[in-house]
Amino acid sequence: MQLARQGIDGQLSISDIAEAEGISVPYASKLLAMLRKAGLVTAERGRKGGFSISREPSEIDLHEVITILGGPLIDPDHCTKMSGQLDVCVHGGKCSVHDILGGLAGYVANFLAQTSLQDLIDGVVPDAAPPQKIIKLVHGVPKSQKQVGI
Repeated sequence: MQLARQGIDGQLSISDIAEAEGISVPYASKLLAMLRKAGLVTAERGRKGGFSISREPSEIDLHEVITILGGPLIDPDHCTKMSGQLDVCVHGGKCSVHDILGGLAGYVANFLAQTSLQDLIDGVVPDAAPPQKIIKLVHGVPKSQKQVGI
């Protein structure tokens, strides 16, 4: 966020970024290395060197940043990776948890893709209202579905 606030023409050292974000210099260095490898930041060596953001903050969405820094927040393949003590999940075929995680992963990815670094700088958040179907799942089964035994 510090580099986004500086804009495309600004520069900050690793220690400045670490201090401003409240993280260690080694951790800041690791994060910046991942962002640099992906092309989101550039580095200039030397006395007047430092890190800069490579594109305008309005052109970089949070989905891109989060994916670069560690992958999806919700892994739609969670069920295949977390099978408990067995090699394969006991719910193998059709699993409603898998469907929920997949739908939620899509919703989160879409929301993050609609949110740019500039939005965070400006304090603007896209419409955060989840689709009606997700609200029904979170807050219980709608009356009409209860009546028909779903």
